Amino acid sequence: MKLVERYIFSRAMKVSASALAVALGIAWTTQALSRINLVTDSGQTAMTFFEVATLLLPTVVGVVTPFALIIGVTQTLAAMNQDSELAVISASGTSRWTIVKPVLILALLASALSFFVDNAIEPAARQRVRDIVANANADILASVIEEGSFRKIQDGLFVQVSERLPDGRLGGIFVADSRTKNVDLAFYAKNGEIYSEGNDRVLFMRDGEVHRKTPGGDVSVIKFVSYAFDLSEFKAKSDSVFLYPKDRTLGYLLQPDPGDTIYQQVPLLYVAELHRRLSDWTYSIVFALIALAAAGDVRSHRQARIHPMVAAIAYALLVRWEGYFLADKVEDSRAFIPLVYAVPLGNSLFALYFVVTGRLLELPASWADTLGNRVASLGAWSRRMIGRLNPLRPMEGRP
Repeated sequence: MKLVERYIFSRAMKVSASALAVALGIAWTTQALSRINLVTDSGQTAMTFFEVATLLLPTVVGVVTPFALIIGVTQTLAAMNQDSELAVISASGTSRWTIVKPVLILALLASALSFFVDNAIEPAARQRVRDIVANANADILASVIEEGSFRKIQDGLFVQVSERLPDGRLGGIFVADSRTKNVDLAFYAKNGEIYSEGNDRVLFMRDGEVHRKTPGGDVSVIKFVSYAFDLSEFKAKSDSVFLYPKDRTLGYLLQPDPGDTIYQQVPLLYVAELHRRLSDWTYSIVFALIALAAAGDVRSHRQARIHPMVAAIAYALLVRWEGYFLADKVEDSRAFIPLVYAVPLGNSLFALYFVVTGRLLELPASWADTLGNRVASLGAWSRRMIGRLNPLRPMEGRP
């Protein structure tokens, strides 16, 4: 690449990488907060929690990468236009390809990243997350014997152990069982132990009592010498890891297992996921062309009603919605498969028309004026409110 092309490529890549990092940071925070119950409910370590939160990041890379790219390219070109750099490049007789080439190279790199993450890293990460969650749910023994912990085994079933005795027994056992509608059971036992053999898990409680509350509000108390509480059903349910089409590799989507339960019941789910994987990576190229169409040409400051990024992102959101909508429609009919690829191709040609002809992709004048007026009104209202709330503002009539 020429010096100017390397300059544009480097500048756009830095801004795009920064936007991508911020987006991934926000996504990581939200994913981490949504998985905090993995630690609080199942007794997993903090490292397991952070591993799960990190493994969920590849699921959003393919979504945010095109938007990070369009932000980086439009911001770079808009800043170059504001600093008159685009005007100098145009006046020097340099080909328009000088601006288009580095942007397309960056778009191809972003597309390759999206394809690799979506088809190589994300399926493996999703399967690892499901394994961790399944093991956390299956680790009933570790959840129960932890001293002083109040653990949720299943909806309506909670177990607490006060202490672990030196001989390996459990002391101070409490079990709350409200899984049966309108019936609440509370088990109290002085001591007990967990018996394990193969997949069998049985909690033996000794020297305790059962409190049973009926729908009428009556409570009956029954004392027992020993009581066996079966935990095997929870272990069996948790051992099986159920994988959805999004968790499968590209090779599996191309040739699904005929014995797959989901494939037997709803085969179009695999078809929709396959074509979504094969088309999503192209949106980085589409968004790069949209950015070039919106901000890739010289414009005067008087001519620009609003920042070109607004028009570019608005159009990009519409394009991305079209892609999601048609990909979901494939789950109902194979007739929508060609349209899944027509969206990126058609919008690429539409944006390429503006790039080749030198036209600028922008919002209609009436829309831009209305939006500008709204923003100006909001800014004026904000300044007035800040002035009213400021206790140090000068009083009216005072110099």
